Amino acid sequence: MRRLRLATLCAVTGVAILSGCASTGTPGDPLEPLNRGIYTFNDGLDTVLVKPLAEVYKGVIPPVARTGVSNVFANMYDVVVALNNLLQGKFSQALSDTGRVVINTTAGLFGLFDIASVAGLEKHDEDLGQTLGYWGVGNGAYLVLPLLGPSTLRDAVGRFVDVYTNPETYIKPTSTRNAVWGLNVVSRRSELLDASRLLGIAALDDYAFVRDAYLQRRRNLIYDGNPPREKFDSVDASPGDAGDVAAAHGVNLRSAGPATEDSPVPAQSEPPSAPAVAMSMLPASADPETAKNSAAEPEAVVDSPKLRVWLSVPR
Repeated sequence: MRRLRLATLCAVTGVAILSGCASTGTPGDPLEPLNRGIYTFNDGLDTVLVKPLAEVYKGVIPPVARTGVSNVFANMYDVVVALNNLLQGKFSQALSDTGRVVINTTAGLFGLFDIASVAGLEKHDEDLGQTLGYWGVGNGAYLVLPLLGPSTLRDAVGRFVDVYTNPETYIKPTSTRNAVWGLNVVSRRSELLDASRLLGIAALDDYAFVRDAYLQRRRNLIYDGNPPREKFDSVDASPGDAGDVAAAHGVNLRSAGPATEDSPVPAQSEPPSAPAVAMSMLPASADPETAKNSAAEPEAVVDSPKLRVWLSVPR
């Protein structure tokens, strides 16, 4: 696990240097040829190893046990969520997340049962990448990380730091920690077996679909589900623009915050996003609810439960 984190940091550093030298490629994705190569590698690894393991896991382990395993990992990650809510100044959410960890760790038997949700404590989704975006840090180049999947320069840095605030990192001995990490990957991948089939149906270019869906979802998360209109001419649509974040969260970064970027362009009409177009081509039998939502509300497509988890683990 430590070697993987070191390799990730080295990859991010190298990509940062390369992206500064890149002069061609899709806006927001200057390293597209390299990213496509890594995407193909990740997809091949998923096909020959991760997906088969997930299929066996889903076929052998009862649903109630799989839910318990998923709950345990979610409970550990709530520590990361609570810390990032605190860093964003969302104190009520940070308190709620802390309460979730305490309740689920004790009454829920180390997170095996999600008692906190039953008690009415809402689950949130925050990480350091979102925190940096909240305070005005832009996406940077789009990246596909080996084994880890879609990211951006900002999110990759955030992911690296978040590892050290996740209790999963401190499990001893190392062999047990690595086994737990592997179980987490297989558990999450097992939840996406249907979603990966849906992606194959929906996407003419699955690399572009995943990229656009990832960027759109991250934008949506940073603005807590209420993002401003995207810029017409940029795939990046940088959700870290200080003016946009201030407007969405009521924080005056112009006078007090660390960001100094220009204000966003006025809202204007734009064509539907690539994920929405691809999803609109689905037959009605593939996923009626998702297909219905995609025509009117592109954001709902990317934030569907299956795609949401799918985008967070390697394919």
